Amino acid sequence: MILRSLKRRAEFQRKAGEIYGAIVTQARQRAFYADLGIPDTPTGRYEMVVIHLFLVLERLRSEGALTEPVTQELVDAFVADIDDSLRELGTGDIGVPRRVKRAAAGFYARARDYRQALEASGTALEQTLARHLGDADATEPRIGALAAYVRAAAASLAVQHVEELIEGRPSFPDPKGVP
Repeated sequence: MILRSLKRRAEFQRKAGEIYGAIVTQARQRAFYADLGIPDTPTGRYEMVVIHLFLVLERLRSEGALTEPVTQELVDAFVADIDDSLRELGTGDIGVPRRVKRAAAGFYARARDYRQALEASGTALEQTLARHLGDADATEPRIGALAAYVRAAAASLAVQHVEELIEGRPSFPDPKGVP
């Protein structure tokens, strides 16, 4: 019984790792940085990973209890990646836990903000994206283009079969192809 439970957890971790890898790959698409002007900095890359992680988690959570184990492992993969990234950037061992906690709290705050913005009408998403991207203005064309991408990605994931998603193949649109 315990061995079966450990094997299932290992399988959930493997699947979450594949999903997370696809999220990071999409978040690192050159178009976000070159065409949409997202700063190619640790902060800009964090924001793009957070947006994509949020979108995938929302889709997984829409399936209810079926995806809970993978969802938790996906959040754990994000936290581990933040920890690794901070260490690679030279953050001292004493400061890593505090910064990981801050990054995780930032993710949850952004997820709440993005959820509310996607449910609202008008320019709520543009305003939310601009606020989280720091010096951006919600009326900038790049923010409008990013908001269009986020909406398109949410729509694409919403119609994707959850089995494909769980196998590490989230369906994201091409950031260059979204008006």
